Amino acid sequence: MNPTPGHPEIRVDVGAIRANARLLRAHAGVPLIAVVKADGYGHGMVESAHAALAGGADWLAVATPEEALALREAGLPGRILCWLTTPDTDYKACLRASLDVTAYSVAELDEIAEAAATLTGAGAGDGRARVQLKVDTGLSRGGAPRSEWAELFERARRGEREGSWRITGVWSHLACSDDPEHPANDAQEASFREAITAARAAGLTPEICHLANSAAAILRPSARFDAVRCGIALYGLDPAPGNTPDLGLRPAMTVRAPLVMVKDAAPGAGVSYGHLWRARRETTLGLVPLGYGDGIPRHASSADPATAAEVLVAGRRRPIRGRVCMDQFVVDLDGDRPPVGADAVLFGPGDDGEPTAQDWAEACGTINYEIVTRIGGRMSRTHHDGGDVGGPGPDGSTP
Repeated sequence: MNPTPGHPEIRVDVGAIRANARLLRAHAGVPLIAVVKADGYGHGMVESAHAALAGGADWLAVATPEEALALREAGLPGRILCWLTTPDTDYKACLRASLDVTAYSVAELDEIAEAAATLTGAGAGDGRARVQLKVDTGLSRGGAPRSEWAELFERARRGEREGSWRITGVWSHLACSDDPEHPANDAQEASFREAITAARAAGLTPEICHLANSAAAILRPSARFDAVRCGIALYGLDPAPGNTPDLGLRPAMTVRAPLVMVKDAAPGAGVSYGHLWRARRETTLGLVPLGYGDGIPRHASSADPATAAEVLVAGRRRPIRGRVCMDQFVVDLDGDRPPVGADAVLFGPGDDGEPTAQDWAEACGTINYEIVTRIGGRMSRTHHDGGDVGGPGPDGSTP
C-alpha cells in the first residue's frame, strides 16, 4: 500500500531487521530460526522474512500453517516451521509445501500420517513429511505433557519406520526467560534435556533441538542447544528490559502521523471523553488522527501527566492528554503552535529523541511485543532499506 502524503504511516527499516539477524546469529553461535508470525510482529511477514534470511537466518518460523503457506506462496525458500494447528488443519497442503509441521500429541501424528499416506512426494526431498515434536517443559501451554512423552516418541518413531515422516526437531518454550534469575529457567532446561534423552532412547534422531527464544538466546548460553528462535529481538526490541546487554540491535519500526489541528485550550478545559484530563493552565493542543481503531492502546490515556504516553512533535516530546479515542487522540503542545501537517512521531528507534516502543509499553502497562504487533488498522505500512547498521555476520565478518 502506497502512503498518501501526510497520511499516518508505519515505516519499517528492513536493513535493521537484516542487521539484527546477523547480530543475533553471531551472538548465539548456532543456527537462527527467525520468527515472523503475526505479520512479522506488525512489521510485514514477507518483507521481514526476506530481510532475516539476508541476515543469515537459517530457518523461518510462524505460528499457523496459513502463515507458513503464505510465505511459500510469496516465494520464500528453505525451511519453514509452524506449530499452531487446529482440528481442521489441511496437513496435505502443508506437506505439499514442504513445511515442517509440529505435533503436540499422538492424535496429531495420526492426522499427519493420514495426510502423508495420500500424497506422493510430499514433505522433504525423500518423499516423507517433516515433523517436529513440541514438549511441555513447564509453560503449561502447548506441547505434550511429560506423562505423554513416551507414547508420543514411540508413535513418532513408528511413523519414521513406516516412511510417513522424518522427525526433524524436538522443541519447547520457556515461561520466564525475560527474568534470568527465575528458577523456572533451570527447571525447564533440565526437563528439556530429559525429553531429548527420552526421544533418543525411543530411536529418534532429530535434526535440531531448540528451546531458547529471544531472551534466552541472548542471556542463557546453556539453553541454545542446536538453534535459537528469535522473534522480538529480530525487530530490534528488548526481550528482557533491564537485563539485556547492548548488542547493537536496532528497532525497525517507526510510527508517525501528521497533526491535523492545533488549537488553544483555556485553564480548566476538559479534554476528550470523560474529561479524564483538564488543562491546569492556558496551553495549546494538537490533534493526531490515530486511535484504538488503528491499534493505539487506550491505556496510553492517563489522568497523570507523569505516566502518559508521549509523541515527538517539533523536537519535543508531547504527552497524550485525555482518553485515546477510536480515531484520534490529543497531545499537549505546551503553548507551541507547530503547523498543521507537522510530524507527530509516536515511536521509533529513538535517534531524534522520539519515544521508543518500550517507552510506550511502560506507559501503557504492557510489553513492547503488544505495541508493535497490534499497530496498523487504517495506517499504511511502507518498507525501506536503511542499510546495515553493523555487527558481524554468521561467519564473523562485518558488512
